[in-house]
Amino acid sequence: MALINENYLKLKAGYLFPEIGRRVKEFTDANPDKKVIRMGIGDVTQPLTPTVLKAFHEGVEEMGNAATFRGYGPEQGYDFLREVIATKAYQANGIDIKADDIIVSDGSKCDTGNIQEVFGNDNKIAICDPVYPVYADTTVMSGKTGECATNGYYSGIVYMPCTEANGFIPELPAERPDLIFLCYPNNPTGTVASKEELTKWVNYARENKCVILFDAAYEAFITEPGIPRSIYEIEGAKEVAIEFRSFSKTAGFTGTRCAFTVIPEELKAYDKDGNAHSIKKLWLRRHTTKFNGVSYPVQKAAAAVYSEAGQKEVKEVVEYYMENARIMRESLSAAGYTVFGGVNAPYIWVKTKSNMSSWDFFDKVLTEANVVGTPGSGFGPAGEGYFRFSAFADRENVIEAMERIKKLS
Repeated sequence: MALINENYLKLKAGYLFPEIGRRVKEFTDANPDKKVIRMGIGDVTQPLTPTVLKAFHEGVEEMGNAATFRGYGPEQGYDFLREVIATKAYQANGIDIKADDIIVSDGSKCDTGNIQEVFGNDNKIAICDPVYPVYADTTVMSGKTGECATNGYYSGIVYMPCTEANGFIPELPAERPDLIFLCYPNNPTGTVASKEELTKWVNYARENKCVILFDAAYEAFITEPGIPRSIYEIEGAKEVAIEFRSFSKTAGFTGTRCAFTVIPEELKAYDKDGNAHSIKKLWLRRHTTKFNGVSYPVQKAAAAVYSEAGQKEVKEVVEYYMENARIMRESLSAAGYTVFGGVNAPYIWVKTKSNMSSWDFFDKVLTEANVVGTPGSGFGPAGEGYFRFSAFADRENVIEAMERIKKLS
């Protein structure tokens, strides 16, 4: 008989965002006359910029001409995209990352979920709490955990609470992990880590032979000077860190799908006999076996992001969302909420009033204000009592949503 992967049975609830979708659909079906403003998931609303769209069209036209048609491309990405990423995103900022260190994919969600395939199941994983659910759920799916306890924690995972008391920056774990997920600017709290904080983590990883899985999907939203945009700004990070970046939020590719993972040659992990192996080679082997590459028109559009015109246009889109974040942050503060984030990230992390639970606040905001956000407890037990709003919305909807929330009893 066919046997299932029983690790999936350990997952105690449906993935957070489908559950939100279910509740919203139930409400909208019962109230078809209500205008629901969605500020929950991190999906963008502004279209692809003109320069990016022009390159996309050119790529599609090329695919319709026998002389320029392209079939299977290199699974790790076309050289023209990898080269421009290395040059413009890293080398121009004084970071020695080469094109060969960059592997193009169809999304950071896929990459952060799939990366554990090249690491053995005996590895212990450390994640922040609250955290982007993919890190925890894919750790469970991969077989690296035990069952879920009544407190919402899975045995086998090292949890690092991120609370108001520690500024939502985790302490170094007392129990040594092998793999450490970090995300800055952070989803869901919207906070950032200073160079000093990241240096502490890099040094810890070097001393303990850990690997940092660094999700930098929101680096373009940093507004304050001196905040690292890449883990590789830290000395020694190339020896211990993998970085994930995405075009989804930065350039509106949520429906177009393009991202990349950076794995320097210096990064090693070990077999059971203590022999060092290149993680880049293992990831490339996995990637070329299970993936046929991002489509040529999409990669051509992604490369246009780094053109002079593309950078100007994308910067304007980022500023649009960050102005949304400012409006939300100030409006919610004026309404008496304790608010975090929204300065270097497109997320607002709000403390509920009167110790209301996250899901109760979700239902209240949905039914009374007809606004959708994300309950903090969906990101982990330490997120209970908090709520996340996304700045990826149309300006008029942001303003209207804030006015509605101000009127909540």
